[in-house]
Formats: sequence, C-alpha cells, structure tokens
Amino acid sequence: MLAHTGRRRTRPRPGGDMDSVIPAEAPTTAPAALPADEAGPSSVLVVDDNEPSRDILARWLSVHGYRVAEAADGRAALDRIGRDDFDLVLLDISMPGLDGLQVLEAVRRGRDRLDLPVVMVTAHQDGEEVARALDLGANDYVTKPLDFPAVLARVRTQLDLRRSVRLASDLEDRLRRRNAELEEANADLLRAGDRLRRDLRAAARVQEALLPRRPVGVPGWDFAWAFRPCEELAGDALNVCRLDDRHAAAYVLDVAGHGVAAALLAVTVTRLLSPAAGQESLLLQPGDGADGVVPPAAVADRLALQFPFDPATQQYLTLNYAVIDTTAGRVRYVSAGHPPAVHLPRGGAAGILPGTGLPVGLGAGYEEHVLDLAPGDRLVLYSDGVPEAVSPGGEQFGRDRLLAAVEARRGRPLADAVAALEADLLAWCGPARPRDDVSVLAVERLAG
Repeated sequence: MLAHTGRRRTRPRPGGDMDSVIPAEAPTTAPAALPADEAGPSSVLVVDDNEPSRDILARWLSVHGYRVAEAADGRAALDRIGRDDFDLVLLDISMPGLDGLQVLEAVRRGRDRLDLPVVMVTAHQDGEEVARALDLGANDYVTKPLDFPAVLARVRTQLDLRRSVRLASDLEDRLRRRNAELEEANADLLRAGDRLRRDLRAAARVQEALLPRRPVGVPGWDFAWAFRPCEELAGDALNVCRLDDRHAAAYVLDVAGHGVAAALLAVTVTRLLSPAAGQESLLLQPGDGADGVVPPAAVADRLALQFPFDPATQQYLTLNYAVIDTTAGRVRYVSAGHPPAVHLPRGGAAGILPGTGLPVGLGAGYEEHVLDLAPGDRLVLYSDGVPEAVSPGGEQFGRDRLLAAVEARRGRPLADAVAALEADLLAWCGPARPRDDVSVLAVERLAG
C-alpha cells in the first residue's frame, strides 16, 4: 500500500470541476489524527478520474492520519485492490470506461462489505443510482460537492465498524482455539483420570489380596473380619496367619491419613508382618523365644526402628498385634497407640482390654499384655474408624455401642456377628459413607 506522495498540484486538469470537490469553506486546521490500530494507520484507496478532486481528497485524508493511494480509473482501481490490502475504498461512480458501479460489482465478487468497506462518491442526487450502489454492496455514499468533515466521519464510521468486526472475528478465532485447547486438555485429564482409576482399582485389589484367606486353618479357633476403606485405597490393614504348629498371629494396623501414601505404608508393613515359610522374618527369628516366635512387644519395637516418624511425610502408624498360643489359649498382645481390643467372655459382659502405648514411629519400649481365652471366648480387634464413625447428627458411634453390639451377637456365628457390626456402623453413618477406614478382626476360641 502506497502513501500519498504529497505532490502539490496548482492547476486543475482541463475540463476538471474543482467546485465539485472543494467545500464552500474548507477547514484550515486539521483535527487531531485518528489513533492507529495495531497494524498502523488505516489505508484508503481514492478512486476518481478527476485528478484535482482525487488529489484534494487524498491530501485531506493524509492530513488526518490515513495512508492514501490513488487510482485514476476503474481498471487501475481493480489492479490496486488486487495487489494491495486496503482498509477502505472511496469510489467515484461516474468514470469513463469501467464506472464505479462496475468496479463495485467486481470487488464484491471476492470481498464482502465487512472485509473491504466501499464508500461511493456521486455528483448526482439520483436516488436510483445510490440505491443501485447500495444494492451492489456499497457500505455508504457521499455526494459532491464534498463536505469533508462528513466524509471523514463516514470513513471513520466504516473503519471503526470494520475494525470491530475484525476484532470480534479474531476474538472468536482465539476463543475457538482456546476451546479446542481446553477440550484437548479436558480429554487428557479424562484419560489421566481413567488411568488413575484403573491404577487405584489395581492397587485396591492388591490390598484385598493381602487380607486373610478363608479358612485360616487353625484347629479349635475361628476368625472373621470386615474391611471397608473410606476411599479406594485404605490406610488400614489386618491379617491373621499361622506362625508355626502352635502359634498364630493376628493384628490390625492403621496408618495416619488416607489415600495412596497411607496405603503404600500399610502394604509395606503388611508385607513385613507376613511370615515367610522356612525363613526368618519380623515375626519369626531363632533365639527370640522357645519356638522362634518374636514377642509382640519386640515386633512393635522393631517396627518403630524401621519406620521412625518422618516430619516431611507426617506419617506414623498404630498397631494392635497379638500372638495366640492355640493350644493353651493364651494371647500375648501389644497396643501401640491403637484402640484397645474388646474381650467377650463366654458367660460375661464385654469389656475393653488394658493396653496403651505410643504409635509406631513416635515411641518405643512397648509393654506386653497377656490374656487367657477360655473356650467360647471372643477377642475383637478394630481400627478407630469403628468407634469414631459419625452419624448424620455428628455423634460418634463410641465404645459403649461397640460393646453392646458385640454382646448382642454373642450367640451368632462369628462371621455373622462381624457382618452385623459392620451393618450397624453403616446404618449409624446414614447416607454418608464412613469418614475413616473400618477394620474389624474377631477371634474366637471354639468350645470343645
């Protein structure tokens, strides 16, 4: 696009009509220039076969901050429009050869009103000619003799409209691209969510695989349990396993927190608390006892050494671990910051067993306790998700309800009694799920 050359013409072309373009009172002081858009000053093509008229109009527009190019006839105008990207065309209707209407018709075959505004210039007051121009796609028209402020106002109006439309179109394009980016990001998130859910389900199956297998296979003894994570992965764990021909181990542990981090630590500790056949483990080591069974207090101490409290992760665990002499019925147990177990004698009331200690990782030097189970007696280990289960009204289930629930099912098979206790907890919580993992491990010495 070429700027107006600024050459001064002092004489009109023979036959030219200077009065047709010069206003009666031409302004001598130009108003402030238009602000340029992001691409710089707007470009205008002035098309008129009358050189003085074209020159004066081009000068006027240049003074007001526009970049101006000129064309002396219709063919030159189409050539310039095909080569340069103008913002607006001021097009005289009456020209020899291709007149303004023919030029307009040709322009509109490839450029619409909003893409390239065209303001027609006419020396006639013929309404049909103006109507024809508007019908062919003209944006506006001005009449000779030109009222330059009016011409400037109409040029500004058309350029502002074009700029606004282009801005709106650009914003739509940006919004469209942004929406496409957001849709792709959302699709990525959905795919990542699907992968995460699959991974969580797989991890949950790993946790389920670590639960005790039925039957445990300890003659004269029965075991039952309930395990309900509050999320897909649990920070709780429980197990019962045979240590040797005479001893079995049972425990419930609870890692502080929920989710993946708690589940990872729970699985790690569960692995350590699983004796390997014919090999040393945390639970079986020669020299620790007559049968190589590691005493419960020593198990808790060793766990405390392996899993000291880490301020960075804020993780620790609580543990209720018991070793059962399946022949004598003697139970040795340790409580490391864990809710104390429930003892239900065959002919007596349920009670809370003694046993306190700091959580694993926060203390050491644990005290071992001893309990003798008679035939028909039951022992219930559980996590704090049981007594701390909350009703819709905000009331905790509590130990008294736990003791009452254990007593109320003393005549049922052990598995039924544990299932009924789990049902009590779910009913207590109402429509909401328990806020914490729920773990229950019950042991019964069978009557002869």
